[in-house]
Amino acid sequence: MLQKFLYPFFAICLIVVTIQAQPGKKLSSSAKADNISPLTRQYISPVKILWKEGQVSNIEQLLKPGISQADLANRNMAILKNDGSGKKASILLDFGKELQGGLEIVTGMWGPKNIPLKIRVRYGESASEAMSDVGGPKGATNDHAIRDFTTLAPWLGRIQLAESGFRFVRIDLEEENAELQLKEVRAIFTYRDIPYIGSFNSSDERLNKIWETGAYTVHLNMQEYLWDGIKRDRLVWVGDLHPEISTVNSVFGYNEVVPKSLDLSRETTPLPGWMNGISTYSMWWIILHYDWYMHNGDLNYLKQQKEYLGGLVKQIVAKVGDDNKEKMDGTRFLDWPSSENPKGIHAGLQAMTVWSLSTASKISTLVGDKETADLCDKTVARMRKYIPDPNGSKQAAALLAITGLIPAGEANKNVLSVGGAANFSTFYGYYMLEAKAKAGDHQGAIDVIRQYWGQCSI
Repeated sequence: MLQKFLYPFFAICLIVVTIQAQPGKKLSSSAKADNISPLTRQYISPVKILWKEGQVSNIEQLLKPGISQADLANRNMAILKNDGSGKKASILLDFGKELQGGLEIVTGMWGPKNIPLKIRVRYGESASEAMSDVGGPKGATNDHAIRDFTTLAPWLGRIQLAESGFRFVRIDLEEENAELQLKEVRAIFTYRDIPYIGSFNSSDERLNKIWETGAYTVHLNMQEYLWDGIKRDRLVWVGDLHPEISTVNSVFGYNEVVPKSLDLSRETTPLPGWMNGISTYSMWWIILHYDWYMHNGDLNYLKQQKEYLGGLVKQIVAKVGDDNKEKMDGTRFLDWPSSENPKGIHAGLQAMTVWSLSTASKISTLVGDKETADLCDKTVARMRKYIPDPNGSKQAAALLAITGLIPAGEANKNVLSVGGAANFSTFYGYYMLEAKAKAGDHQGAIDVIRQYWGQCSI
C-alpha cells in the first residue's frame, strides 16, 4: 500500500530531476517551433480487404477502429505469415476515398526474437496501381512522393510512413519464415479543416459529381502550400495555381494558403528569373494577383507586390520585338498537350503577354504606379497589331479569344469545337470552356465537360 501511495511522488521527483537537468527551460517550450501546422490529421481505418494471398488470418481485425497504441495484451492480431514456400503473405486495403497523407502501422509481438520485420508497402489511387510495380512506359513512378517502398515494421511498436496521394494500400511481408502481427493499419489523412462555402447543384447528377470531385481535389491540394497535385508533383506550379485559386475563391473563400503560395513563388524567383523557369508562369502570377484582389479586396497586400511587379513588367516588355511579336526566353510552354506545337505555343505566348500586361496595367493603376501602367498600355496596343495563327492549338485559340485577339466565335468554330473534347487538357480546359462560353456555345461547353471530366467522377 505504501508503494502505491508513493508512486505519484516518484513521478513528481522524476519530473523535477528532468527540469533540473535543463535549467531555465520549460517542458512546453524547450524546443522552438518555426510554425504551427495548419493541417488536421485524421486517422482512417480501411473499409474493405480487397485481396489477400499466402498465409493470412484474422485480417478483418484491421477494419475495426484503432487507437494508435501498441499494448502487451497482444490479442486479436491480424497475422501475415511466411513459411519459406516462396509465396509471400500479402493484403490489399481499401480506405474508401482518395486522400493525402501517410500510413500508420501498429504491431504486436512475434518471436522468438524481438526483431523488426521487412515489409513492402505500395500506395495506389486505384487498386490496380497498388498492385503494380514502379516503372514501365505507363507505370506509376516514385517521383516526388514514394508510392512503392520497403521498410521495417517494429516489434510491438508504431511506425508512420511516407506521404502521397492514395486510396488503396498493399502490404507484403518480405521476410522468409516470419510472422508479422498487425494490430492496426490506418491512413493518416492530412487536410485543412475548412467549410465549403460555395456550392453547385443542378438537375444533372453527372455535372454535380464533376463539381464535387473538382472541389475535393483542390481541397486535398491545399496543404502547407497550394500544390498542383497530392501525388505528383506536390509543388507550387504557378500556372496550375490559376484554375486552383479560381476554385478556392468559388468554394472556400479567403484562405491563407493562396497568398502564402504566391509569396513563395515571388521569393524563390528573383528577377530576371521566370517563375518555375517558365515565362508564362510569371505572367500567371500577375493575373492571379488581380483575381485575388478582385475577390478579396486586400489593397494593402496588392501594394506589397508593386516593386516586384514593376520589375517583372519591364522584363516582359523587353521580350517584345519591334515587330510587335513576343520573343520570350526561358521555357516556352503553355501546357503538356500543346508542347509539340511551336507555332501554337508562339500564338499562346502572344496572347498571354497581352493578357498579363493588360492585367498589370490595372494593378499598377490600383497601387499608384502610373509609369508602369503606361508602359503596359503602350506595349499591349502595339502587340494587338499582330494576330498569330493558333495552328490548330485549342490552348492558343482559347487564349486568343479570351484576350480579344481573335473573335471568340471564330476560335470556337475553327478550333475549339473540332473533335469535341479531343486535345482538351486538365489545365487549359478551363480556358477552352471560357472561350466557348464567350462564343455563346454554352451547350457545347457542357457537352465537353460531361465527356472529358465526366469519366473522372463516375
